Amino acid sequence: MRDVNGIAPAALFRVIQAALLPVGTAGYLWGVPKLLLYSHRTGISATLLASLYTRYMQHRLGTRPDEPAARLMMVMPNVSRQGFGLETIPTMLGHRLTGYVPRIYRYPYEGEAPMRHQQTARTTLYDAALRRHLPGIRQLVILGAGFDTRASRLSPEDQVRCFEIDRPRTQSFKLKMLKDAGLATDLATYVPADFRAGDWFEKLVASGFDPDRPAFFLWEAVTMYLDRAAVEGTLQRIARTAPGSVVAFDYFSAETITSRSPYMRYARATTKFVGEPLTFGIDNSPPARERAAEFVAAFGLALEEHRNFGRETRLRQAPAGFVTATVGAAVQGRGVGGQSPSG
Repeated sequence: MRDVNGIAPAALFRVIQAALLPVGTAGYLWGVPKLLLYSHRTGISATLLASLYTRYMQHRLGTRPDEPAARLMMVMPNVSRQGFGLETIPTMLGHRLTGYVPRIYRYPYEGEAPMRHQQTARTTLYDAALRRHLPGIRQLVILGAGFDTRASRLSPEDQVRCFEIDRPRTQSFKLKMLKDAGLATDLATYVPADFRAGDWFEKLVASGFDPDRPAFFLWEAVTMYLDRAAVEGTLQRIARTAPGSVVAFDYFSAETITSRSPYMRYARATTKFVGEPLTFGIDNSPPARERAAEFVAAFGLALEEHRNFGRETRLRQAPAGFVTATVGAAVQGRGVGGQSPSG
């Protein structure tokens, strides 16, 4: 059997990508202004497109099937069809000619995922964590859902009710895009709420969520765009849900948020322009796992899993991470709101 991810296919793939780099760059420069200006004008989240794009690419390359993501990408009014087509040509043509799949789109692989692979690696980690806990939960709450399509991937045998929480404008936009793409809009219960307002949990319960039954709270690519009060308030509230509940979230380090690297300066400028500034980070001083355990423990949660994005050494912080934490029996109903969590 031919090894399509071997040395020869990889080398040929990179030659093709290098030759088509001007085409991909032109597509990026063509498409990004439309995305940013659309979000700036309408208030619709621009950052949610990053996760949708990587899931679309994984679907096209056959590493993570996600037909709803692929269909949504084709109807998004903030996506330039010409720019998007040009941007993906180097990867898609290189793959078609060689069979090679770039490493960024085939996580999991051995070792830590670098920061530049964070968007695809985190999705795989969330999928694995959710699948691991499905036997013990009947409620899935997707916080800041954006264009998450996991509700469509749950099977009736899972017997899980899915709730999606997001800002009203972004959620209305998603529902319209689902309809435009010919996708079902009744696979989840949609709860319009803003974490910064602090009333998301009350709205969730009013929508049918049972706080006395274990739930899985999935919080993908959100914490870095919130202020500290919103992040801590959300974790405090989750810590008072039923024993056996789980929260999974990814985060940037505080050092990454304030980094003066050209990439982070660009990231801060663009996210600020669309009204989603990068604001929150966690102390990730080595060893990051211990810092993450301390952070969630301040809310009464127990660290279950921690992964770094990017390399960590004795003197160097990993720039980002992924966490799952659990609610214990002693936490339910406990008044943790008066604590002063560190991190």
